[in-house]
Amino acid sequence: MESPITILQRQRALLQTEYAYEKEEFQRLTEATGVQRKVERGMAWFPLTMGRAYHNSLDQFVVEVCRTATEPAAAGGADGELSLFEPGKPVCFFSEDASGDRHGTGGLLHYYKFVAQVSYVEDDRMVIALPSPEALEQLRGAYRLGVQLYLDEQTYRLMFEALDDVIHAKTGRLAELREMFHSTLPVGKFTFAPVRFPWLNTSQQAAVNEVLWAKDVAVVHGPPGTGKTTTLVEAIYETLRRENQVMVCAQSNMAVDWIAEKLVDRGVSVLRIGNPTRVTDKMLGFTYERRFEAHPAYQELWAVRRAIRQLYDSASGNRESRHQKISRLKDRATDLEYTINQALFADAKVIACTLAGSANRLLTGMKFGTLFIDEAAQALEAACWIAIRKAHRVVLAGDHRQLPPTIKSPEAMKGGLDRTLMQYIVEQKPQAVSLLRVQYRMCDAIMQFPNREFYHGLLQSAPEVKYRGILDWDTAVEWIDTNPEQIARMAEGNERLQQLLAVGRQKGAAKTPPDIREGEQGGGARSRANPLEALLTTESLRRYFEKIGKERLLEERVDVGIISPYKGQVRLLRRLLREDRYWKPFRSLISVNTVDGFQGQERDVIVISLVRSNEEGDIGFLRDLRRMNVAITRARMKLIILGDRDTICRMPFYKRLAEYIDETY
Repeated sequence: MESPITILQRQRALLQTEYAYEKEEFQRLTEATGVQRKVERGMAWFPLTMGRAYHNSLDQFVVEVCRTATEPAAAGGADGELSLFEPGKPVCFFSEDASGDRHGTGGLLHYYKFVAQVSYVEDDRMVIALPSPEALEQLRGAYRLGVQLYLDEQTYRLMFEALDDVIHAKTGRLAELREMFHSTLPVGKFTFAPVRFPWLNTSQQAAVNEVLWAKDVAVVHGPPGTGKTTTLVEAIYETLRRENQVMVCAQSNMAVDWIAEKLVDRGVSVLRIGNPTRVTDKMLGFTYERRFEAHPAYQELWAVRRAIRQLYDSASGNRESRHQKISRLKDRATDLEYTINQALFADAKVIACTLAGSANRLLTGMKFGTLFIDEAAQALEAACWIAIRKAHRVVLAGDHRQLPPTIKSPEAMKGGLDRTLMQYIVEQKPQAVSLLRVQYRMCDAIMQFPNREFYHGLLQSAPEVKYRGILDWDTAVEWIDTNPEQIARMAEGNERLQQLLAVGRQKGAAKTPPDIREGEQGGGARSRANPLEALLTTESLRRYFEKIGKERLLEERVDVGIISPYKGQVRLLRRLLREDRYWKPFRSLISVNTVDGFQGQERDVIVISLVRSNEEGDIGFLRDLRRMNVAITRARMKLIILGDRDTICRMPFYKRLAEYIDETY
């Protein structure tokens, strides 16, 4: 068996491979992709107008920018895609050469050498923290200004530092946890009597007690719809009866905000470190920035900081005297900051942040008895160690049978960089794992296949969801075969489908192979699309809507998710829905996104377009069955799958899925 240090050294080498690959891809994208394509993908805002510049509550120098274009493509994506800008993400500014505009062509782009950071973003307005006021002066003379996402090198640096600390740890708790997690050493447990939680089901109660008994590590394995968040909140709440303060982390800002909001609902004092991706009104008052500004000593601190800036800007008076005043004021500002921070952290029972955010300077030197990591199956092991360095014991929650971490380098993926810390512990420490067994989302017919394939048949449906459906005598799961020959047979006697296919041929859908690689303008990344299947997807949903009835759909707000593993197909489906007036009354009820975009969500109806259709039986990353598990288990009452059976079902998993549907119905 490999030593823990060897395993971590290999992880570090693979992380270096991923970092080099991402740097190279970013450079290629920056040089080869046109500005308009970056705007359509949500990676850039262009053109911009600059608003006011000021120092925020954290004494950062920030500037407000607004995007001026009003077309859909400029407003966050060609097909309604969300902007990828989030608080905390690094960005770089660029400007266009004015000569290009005079000649009617796009001008050359000039990239500014400094890196800034998103502080706040909403709709068409963004607040960006600049490295210095001098950076603003560089931007003022720009002809046409834009901003785009920059490579997040800071997170990589933090992960490398964390791995180095763990690898070189000789003694202490960090070394003990390293040996525990990557060896067959047994986990330690306390032996006090179990606590009863009548409002939880049996498996949830068992999971909370296992967390309380754990001396080293515990894993809460929460399959879709089993109440993982409810269980985790209860475990945190009960842990706080025994400990003064805990840290709660997750890979993404959204996941952190979700768990933090649930803790606030339980009356727990939460201090949210870092900028939440989407700060709800409920959470806004719990962010560090807002709590800092609300402290009674803040007004004095603001006045002191303003006085310091004025002294720096002043050229009058004795230089030595001015420096002495600045020095005294800085000492006072430091004292006030310390006083405010001490009060904020003393009051907080939960410190909530992302895994990378646990390295925030505000948390320097802090230690926690227990660290809770939510969505641990989506986090790189290196990212987990950033936070684990501050903890005595660790509780991981998630589902390693759903989405893995995002890995871009094929070499790093092949080497196993996507193998998470949670996976290691689940495999080597089964006694530390608590499986939540009752799911409250899917009707039984939808649940049974993923239950059999991914969870050894151990899950059961709660009575209140087991037999529910939208229509009487409905089939909860169906597969519509999109093989071209099958579609032709379906069209016989179906006048509407014949008209639909005729329109598709006019638009070129039938002039290309069913499964095409969609090229992006400007040399950017490419994605798969299947125009014929996209037409059939919208038609299948239309037929189901007509069975339900417009009035009932709107009155009961039956919500629908259309999922495709490929961004090219997502863009195509969004365009079809936008261009057809039939969908106008239902647009607020329909979401179209990739599998990753639907993680953690659920809908009454889920429609999945699998896209791949070719004679070779090549299905690409549809081979990642964890993604299909996520897609299938988003549905509450109805699941419609569209795909070419001849292509897709050459893989045994999909063949079993098709056979399950045929046998059930």
